[in-house]
Amino acid sequence: MNCPETLRYSKSHEWVKKEGDITLIGLTDFAQSELGDLVFVNLPEIDDTVTAGEALGDVESVKAVSDIFSPVSGTVCEINEELLDHPELINEAPYDAWLIKVKDITDEEELISAAEYEAHCQSESNG
Repeated sequence: MNCPETLRYSKSHEWVKKEGDITLIGLTDFAQSELGDLVFVNLPEIDDTVTAGEALGDVESVKAVSDIFSPVSGTVCEINEELLDHPELINEAPYDAWLIKVKDITDEEELISAAEYEAHCQSESNG
């Protein structure tokens, strides 16, 4: 399992990368491998508000439709439009295929380190 140490993670399998005042959010390698081949991504619109712990959109795979949960509260300032036509990019490179960028962060879930996230995934897999 690939978990870059430069990122933070949510227990709902999203990664977070802060770049100054902007926060990038994407799906983890564990999430994309559990979901299988992604065929559709539904993302919020620019200027939409996202709330920590609540669904910001969803992904559809050959197996199921799964919600994507926002690890932060704030305003969407950019979406990765390339994913709308090519959701498989998440499968190919989950840490390059960010979903949305969020600004004006007011709240965030408890984010965990790469090591803590790996342990969380192992406990879910063994559960």
